Amino acid sequence: MSYSNQDLKYLLDGCRKNSRSHEKLFFEWLKEFAANICYRYSSSKIEVQDLVCDGFVRVFQNLHLYKEEIYGCSEAAFKGWFKKVLINNCINYCSKFYPKVTYSSESITLYSEIEDNSESAIDSMSYNEIMAIVMQLPPAYKMVFNLFVVDGYSHEEIAGMLGISEGTSKSNLFKARKWLQETLQKKMTYNKLTN
Repeated sequence: MSYSNQDLKYLLDGCRKNSRSHEKLFFEWLKEFAANICYRYSSSKIEVQDLVCDGFVRVFQNLHLYKEEIYGCSEAAFKGWFKKVLINNCINYCSKFYPKVTYSSESITLYSEIEDNSESAIDSMSYNEIMAIVMQLPPAYKMVFNLFVVDGYSHEEIAGMLGISEGTSKSNLFKARKWLQETLQKKMTYNKLTN
C-alpha cells in the first residue's frame, strides 16, 4: 500500500490525535517494513515481535517530533524517520537485554590478507539463508555489520550511536565480515560434499 502526501498527512494527524482506526491503518501499512528492519538486529522471531511492538509504541509516543515542514510529508521521508526510530529502539533493546555485549578494539588485519572465495556461496543462497547466517553473528558484530552494511551509517555515526570508538567499529565490522566469510566457506564446502 502506498500513500499520497495528502493521505499520509491525514494518517499522521489521526495518529497524533490517538485515533485507534488511524493507528491500526498505520500499523498495517508499516508492520512488514518494521519487521524487516528489526529482524536484522534480533536473535529470534520473538525478539522481532517485541522490537516491532515496542518500535510502534515509541513512534506513536514521538510522532509529534516528526515535523512535515522540516522532513517533508512524503512516504520516503517518513519511512526514513521511522527506520531511524526503529534502529535506535533496537540499539536500546540490545543494550538493555544484552548488557555484556563487548565491542573489541583489537588491531585488524588488512582485507587483502584474507582470501575471498565466498562469492560463489552467496550466489547459490537465498535471502533467507543469508539472513539466517547474519543472525548467528555475535551481537556486537551483528550490530555494527547491520548499521554499516545494511543501513549505511558511517563508522563515525556508529561510534556515536553505540558509545564506542571509530576504530572499534571498523574492527568489529572487519571481524563480522571475516566470520561471515568463514561461515559461508564452511557452508559451501559442506554443500559440495553432500551434493
